Amino acid sequence: MFGGIWQWIYLGKRTYTMVAGISQNELIQIGIITLVSYLLVQLGKALIKRSIRKTYSDPSDDDAKITGLKFLYNTLSFLIYTVGVIAIIYTIPPLKNVGKTLFAGAGIFAAILGFASQQAFSNIIGGIFLVIFKPFRVGDLIKVGELDEGYVEDITLRHTVIRDFENKRIVIPNSMISSETIHNSNLKDERVMNRIHFGISYDSNMDTATAIIQKSALNHPFFRDYRSIAETKDDKPAVDVRIIKWGDSGITLRAYIWTDTQEEGFALKTDLFYTVKKEFEANNIEIPFPHRTIVYKNNELKKKEQETI
Repeated sequence: MFGGIWQWIYLGKRTYTMVAGISQNELIQIGIITLVSYLLVQLGKALIKRSIRKTYSDPSDDDAKITGLKFLYNTLSFLIYTVGVIAIIYTIPPLKNVGKTLFAGAGIFAAILGFASQQAFSNIIGGIFLVIFKPFRVGDLIKVGELDEGYVEDITLRHTVIRDFENKRIVIPNSMISSETIHNSNLKDERVMNRIHFGISYDSNMDTATAIIQKSALNHPFFRDYRSIAETKDDKPAVDVRIIKWGDSGITLRAYIWTDTQEEGFALKTDLFYTVKKEFEANNIEIPFPHRTIVYKNNELKKKEQETI
């Protein structure tokens, strides 16, 4: 092990000596390779941006193309710069000799590098699978596992960028996303069946409470009636309200309300909490709160003693 370390120290000194002796023509070659690599990346970026703009402007195209184009740009950038570095190493004789020496005497470091790069390759493979199988696309609203939720902004070779509702960016490695459950609100069908709960006391009139909830939902601008023709003929209510629980303090009603998107569903839910509360107050519908009956043990003992006497 110590021999390998001394070998790397020796190679470092040798590299500095050789690089310091690079001729002017060789420096020009390095500059040309660097410039060509940069121009190729910028050209690819311009072409992909043009394709993305066309995709956005043409509704017949699928949003999945945007995801593929962005991933293609990140992949091409990585490959072009990698080829450029290799070209620089093998074009300049001093660097070529150093490269051969490093590759020949880097056994222990190659093993360490291979172990450390397992996660990197796992992320790359995960990114490729995300683009191929398309569990989500750029612009989709997704939830990864039980924590991270937001809009997909970018998919790179290593990670996926999600913008949450606070406008913060969440960077998640592709390998982690591939192993988690993904909730996609935009895949196939963006419509959402919102299940909203309302509690009333046992003394309240259930029919009046149900009518208030249905009326408030039907009057909301985000409400959508997605009943089938058969359901409409059978007079199934557009907003179905059912009793789902008899609790300790009251009855829980659940309203089933359709909206076009999850964002509209959240807005509808918060608005209904406000309007339904006001209507409940106006119609003497009590919202339950916990009740507790406290029995004092000492008082019970005194009662028993008095009854005995």
